[in-house]
Amino acid sequence: MQLKNVTLEMSLKPFKDTSEATARNVCRELFRQWWPLCRHADMVSVLLWAADGSEILEYRRDLEARFEWAKWLGSANASRPPHPNDPEGRGIHCRRYLYMEQPPEFSYGWLKRLIAIVKEVGGAVTGKPVRVGETFDPGPEFAESAFKYVRHPELSMGKTTSTAGFACCYATLHADPTRYAGFPTGIPEGTPFGTFLGRQCQFFLNDMGFDYLWLSNGFGFGLETWGLRGAVFDGQRFSSERCDEVRRENLAFWDLFRTECPKIPIETRGTNLSTGMDLSSDAVPLREIYEGGYGMEPPPNSPWAALNYDFGLELVGWMSHIAEIPGDTFPFRFYTHDPWWLNSPWLDRYEREPHDIYLPLSVSRIDAAGTARTPTSILFLTADDSYGNMPEQVPNEVIPHVLTGKRDEPDQAGPLLWVYPFDEYHEWTFGTPSRIEEVFFGDWFMRGAINHGLPLNTVISTRSLIAATAGSAAKFAESVLVSPVPAAGSAWQAALLNHVRAGGRLLIYGPVAHADAELLDFLNLARAEPLTGEFDLKLELDGDTLCEQPYAARLNHPGLFSAGGMDGVVADPADPGTTVLAVAALAQQARVAAMARARPEWRGGSAVWVRGTVACDPAKTGGHLLVPFNPATYFPGELLMRYALQAFGVCIGVEKDTPAQKSPMACIARHAGGFFFSGFTPDTTSAIRLRFPQGAPLLLGLETRLCNGETRYTMPRAWHRECRVFVDQAQNGRLACHEVCSEMVGVKRRLVVTGLVNATVRFYHEPGTESKVRMLRNGVRPYLVGDFAAFAVNRDALGGYLQADGISGELVISW
Repeated sequence: MQLKNVTLEMSLKPFKDTSEATARNVCRELFRQWWPLCRHADMVSVLLWAADGSEILEYRRDLEARFEWAKWLGSANASRPPHPNDPEGRGIHCRRYLYMEQPPEFSYGWLKRLIAIVKEVGGAVTGKPVRVGETFDPGPEFAESAFKYVRHPELSMGKTTSTAGFACCYATLHADPTRYAGFPTGIPEGTPFGTFLGRQCQFFLNDMGFDYLWLSNGFGFGLETWGLRGAVFDGQRFSSERCDEVRRENLAFWDLFRTECPKIPIETRGTNLSTGMDLSSDAVPLREIYEGGYGMEPPPNSPWAALNYDFGLELVGWMSHIAEIPGDTFPFRFYTHDPWWLNSPWLDRYEREPHDIYLPLSVSRIDAAGTARTPTSILFLTADDSYGNMPEQVPNEVIPHVLTGKRDEPDQAGPLLWVYPFDEYHEWTFGTPSRIEEVFFGDWFMRGAINHGLPLNTVISTRSLIAATAGSAAKFAESVLVSPVPAAGSAWQAALLNHVRAGGRLLIYGPVAHADAELLDFLNLARAEPLTGEFDLKLELDGDTLCEQPYAARLNHPGLFSAGGMDGVVADPADPGTTVLAVAALAQQARVAAMARARPEWRGGSAVWVRGTVACDPAKTGGHLLVPFNPATYFPGELLMRYALQAFGVCIGVEKDTPAQKSPMACIARHAGGFFFSGFTPDTTSAIRLRFPQGAPLLLGLETRLCNGETRYTMPRAWHRECRVFVDQAQNGRLACHEVCSEMVGVKRRLVVTGLVNATVRFYHEPGTESKVRMLRNGVRPYLVGDFAAFAVNRDALGGYLQADGISGELVISW
């Protein structure tokens, strides 16, 4: 494993005085703690959270001047009125506190010297090149900002997160006579903020010795970078007529900034949302930002969504941002400490569980050659906690999980491959006629689908899909392609349909209002009058097992969020290849909610269509995110995506007590021929049942009950398990797969499978090892003699595997 870069983010709080000795001691400890990971990187970066970027805005090229820095617990600029649960306003959301008595005061000259020390000490400890980054944050949290909130409140156009507001990248400044480095005679009226910030950065970053700039909390990507609503969506309607205007304003920021500060590398936090969400609420032209030559890295995964266990939002957001990227690198970010808000996620919020390491590290993007690409840099927010401490417990515990996640990273597409319309979503947002409602629907729907257990962690853009499958329609035969309804007559549509015709599997979702005759005929669908409202839902699929209270049988389909009404019916009910999986009925009218189709000429291929419902409350659009309906009142429509996988022989069932309990979720990465499951269990009283076309998976190191062909697991909060063995057998019972020691020269690994009864065993070997594999029935150490089973070497739609039939008792697999 080799990384391009490891970034250690830190505030100035560990530097509890201004002495050079303290600076050197802190830096030595920082690099020593993280050396076990940094040794695998070509370069190490330190991203300094000195303040909130106001040190840039206020800079006047006076090294003796002191600057306001991030010395607070709680919000430095904004406070909330006392809450009934905090009548005295003592909590950090109501007031701020200094992190220590009499914190030091820092000058620009001290900061310049610190940057030099970081590079010197870091290079000496790690032997690696060390660079230092500066941060700019648009919000009120980190440091006092007279510039943003006293002299220039006109910057704060975004109000979702705070009454103080977030600075908008395309705001314009009022006249200001104050002297600044880039404006020695003051700021003229109407100066674009991009011009001001760029010119100040050019002076400040070069004078201080910074190597790159980090744009925080969505800055550069629209108006409401934390909110559901934005410049073109007010919670009730989409203002598609404004999209082009807002797009031009957003791009103007990047052009103006780069005119003033042309060369400094830029890294970005991005928004908490996804490409489609940002397009449909804020008209953020991410494609043009990526392709504009602005010298930037794409955003990492959002650390915010994981704090709320909203992994659907985190994974959808990240995959949508990396479906296309501006270069060939992209980062992963993990939240170890928060230096402002008195929490250290690894220690408290995550309870030292690595779910937000293994789930995102199972993600890969597939490029135009069909190759899996994984993160090239790893960032840690932050190395220090809110009091400026750097507990070594955290790197000691976090690093092994990161190394394991990188060791097992994907090297091919996963069982599900999300076809993301990165180009088309931009065209549907900015083109005429607008299809912005479908852009909004698509990513919010997939966020819910993943939160309800859809194992989706691989993405490919439509552009790359077309290129990768140009020479072979069966390029992704081992994966179910998951795609929105494609643009009519497009190369995207042709790639999807050819995949099925070549024997592949396709799960397609969304309204069919714009579908062409070819696709409708392919699916055996016809358009009908769109219906919205409360439907009676009838499922022809196996549902989850809920012991105390079932899911609601009513489906509330809000047209505002779901790109219109339920609009599909079966075209030819007599077609023998069509199976209706779910029907929604309203006032004597029925609409298909999900259906499957297969044709003999498709060589085993099949397609499933799910209409898709964003089952969220239209009356609750004032916050950061859409709010799901109570699943005991209305069926969670996004859950149909996981249920629909049954049509492909993929059964992922959940056992829990009530609808209110969140379901377990899993991601499945393919590495070295094997399957690597990474999971998160919000409620550890729940269980998960698994079956795939290959058989029931045996997770390495665990026992399981096989019931009706499915293995059942009760998993801990976070888990990561290898799987190379799938079992098909009729008899229920207790199965297990464990690794045992080799004890033999030339044998790399041994797995022991127990509990088999006349079973078919499929073993997914490491590529190139099939000639070394031996399967021994009921063997005895040292496994040299006995009843060796014959096996077939197979390569088909299920992948490359070795199959042994009629196996009972114990099977030792060695290679």
